[in-house]
Formats: sequence, structure tokens, C-alpha cells
Amino acid sequence: MLSRTADHLFWMARYTERAENTARMLDVNHQSALLPQSADVALQGWQGLLSISELLPAYTAQHGDVNPAKVLDFMVKDPANPSSIVACLQAARENARAVRGALNTEAWEIQNQTWLEVNRLIASGALESDPAHFFEWVKFRSHLSRGATVGTMLQDEALHFMRLGTFLERADNTARLLDVKFHAAQSDFMGAATAQDQDHDFYHWSAVLLSVSGFETYRKVYRDVITPERVAELLILRADMPRSLHACMKEVLGNLDMLGSSQSGETQRHAGRLLAHLKFARIDEIFTNGLHAYLTQFLERVNDLGARISRDFLVPAAV
Repeated sequence: MLSRTADHLFWMARYTERAENTARMLDVNHQSALLPQSADVALQGWQGLLSISELLPAYTAQHGDVNPAKVLDFMVKDPANPSSIVACLQAARENARAVRGALNTEAWEIQNQTWLEVNRLIASGALESDPAHFFEWVKFRSHLSRGATVGTMLQDEALHFMRLGTFLERADNTARLLDVKFHAAQSDFMGAATAQDQDHDFYHWSAVLLSVSGFETYRKVYRDVITPERVAELLILRADMPRSLHACMKEVLGNLDMLGSSQSGETQRHAGRLLAHLKFARIDEIFTNGLHAYLTQFLERVNDLGARISRDFLVPAAV
């Protein structure tokens, strides 16, 4: 496969996954903002959301103080924000259009229809009238796109590059989400915990789980109260949790092995080491050594892995 074709497929999948991840975080944050809480706590939630995507400087330069309505507009509709839902869906569609011949009819039509429909929804005021319904629609379209590619496309290189993009993006998002949310929790509860703090703690970690569709999974796996350590274990080390770092890296390595060539051995070894660290780690050891340091190192390794994949298989990024 031509490297340019592989590059378009890889980024089509990444942008589709990014749009879904953004919708998930916005949906949970919007729902959490409706709970009884102080204005400062609510504001921290919106600031944290921008921090996850490293967009707080860009937002403040454009809008100044953090305002929920402006954050929604910035993260959903702003075409100048490359991580906004509209920008991601447009980029996914343009990448799909560039390699129309590598996609089957179902996969292409879903990408194209999603782009056309999101513009209609935005113009009709669907975001303002019912944000929750709009975010569910974005998630559904991502599920539909992923299901069509896995369920109808030939299991060849094209599919493997799309799967690589999906799970690299998902791993990056899950790590960022955990890092920011744990930092926020440590900042909020520095003193002796009151009953009100404990209630807020429950909603805080419930929101984290809901953002990755992990609330019911947590209940099924642990059958106990929600604790930060178990949330981290579920989203880092559980191979059977679809959005965990372990599950994502398992998929990344599996697809890399299917694409492997004489020049990609070092990239596969790098991915294998990253997976091995997740497979044999213990959550108590991670917390002892520092969760922030662990997640920061993971993000650095994932970014390095992405650069290696680009060098070995895709169009090299301009320096």
C-alpha cells in the first residue's frame, strides 16, 4: 500500500475517534455541571476539559475567561480549533475522500453523511437545544463508522491502518483523561474529607467512568464502592476494558504485527515493550512511584510510537 494512502486511512480513524472522545468528555462535563456544586468547582471542570486536550492556552487567547457556553462553542463548532468536533469530522471526511478507492461504499457513505449531517445539526441549533442528544449522535456516528469498517471491509492493510489510528488515539485520550482528573481530585481534597467531600468524590470518579462508558463495567468487575485506585486499575491495566491503556496497546501491537516489514522491527519492539509494562504492572506499584509520572511517561512513549509508525509506514510529517 502507498504510504500516502495509509496515512489518510490512519488519520481518518484518528479524527473519528477524537471527535467521539471530545463528545464523551463534553457530555459528561455538561451533565456534571447540572449537579449541586459551587461555581468554582464547576469552573474547574470546564478548565480540566480544556487541559485534557492541551487547549486551555488557545481558548484563553481567543475567549479570555472560561465560560461554559464559550467552551462548548470552542470544542464543538470552532473550525479554527483542530480538536473541535466539527474540525475532526471534516478532517476525517477529507481523509476518507482522498482515498475513496481504498474504502468500501458503506465506510465512505458513513463518513460523508456524518459530515453533511453535523453541519445541518449545528445550523439548526441542535447543540444549544439539547446538548446531550447531540453528543450521543456524535458517539453513535463513530460507533457506526467503526462497525462498518470492521464488519464489512476486507481484513487487509487498509483496515489495520485504521485500527492503528483508532487505538493510538484512544490510548492517548484515556491517559490524558486520567492524568487531569487525578490531578484535579488531589487539588480538591487536600484536607480532612467531610461527608460533602465524599459525595463529590463519588460523582467525580463516576463522571470519569461515564466518560469512557466504564461505570457499569466497574460495578460488574469490582462490585464495591468507587475508589480512585480501582478506577485507575480499570482504565490502565484491565485488558478486558475496551478503553483501557492495556486493551488499546494490545490492539496497536496486534495490528502492527499484521503490517510488519523488514524496516518496522524496532517499532514493533517498542510497542511490545509498552504492552509488556502494562501487562505485568501492579496498580499499587504505579501509585507508589507516582501516577502522574507514570502517565506522563506513557504519553511520551505513545507519541514516540506514533512518530515511529509515521516514519516506517506513513507520509513523514513536515519538520
